[in-house]
Amino acid sequence: MEQTALRPKPLPGQEAGVGRAGGPARRPHAARRRGRRLTTLLFGLFVGTVLVLAGVGIGTVGATVIGMSRLAELQRQAGAAAAARPSPSAPAPPAAGDSAGATLGVEAVDADKAGAKIVAVHVPGPGYSAGLVRGDVLLMFGRTRVDSATDLARAVDRARPGREVVLTVRHRGGGYQQLVVVPGVVT
Repeated sequence: MEQTALRPKPLPGQEAGVGRAGGPARRPHAARRRGRRLTTLLFGLFVGTVLVLAGVGIGTVGATVIGMSRLAELQRQAGAAAAARPSPSAPAPPAAGDSAGATLGVEAVDADKAGAKIVAVHVPGPGYSAGLVRGDVLLMFGRTRVDSATDLARAVDRARPGREVVLTVRHRGGGYQQLVVVPGVVT
């Protein structure tokens, strides 16, 4: 039989018309390519997720670092003012333009019973440094009883940044603990 351009010569080991059922040629490498595509797609989704989460985390860390630098600035101002006063019998109230609110670096909602349930703790932050974790319920902030998230917000707002406050906390497991926190500055 004469070979033409339309009928190429069979490869060595293959005879023309032997072993074929008339269907398309079998491609054993196609399954590997499909698996490789799936792996590449999953890896791309994973990397994209990590980059998005890292970007959010970096922004949060940047905002917290800026807030902590403001706290350091207020502490330096307080140290300079204390050195200038000859007899520091009572601390002076903050100036009208110098009033800064305090923050614990947590997000809270009303608990099922009394207290404010912590749903998020900002890292780094005063609440994280004190040992608060998600699921804790704040019952007391200093000498103020906390019955709701609003009570906690009011108590934290009245607190002075940089001064230690004792928190009474009920953990998710049911145990009670007293923690010492130093509220930061809201920027």
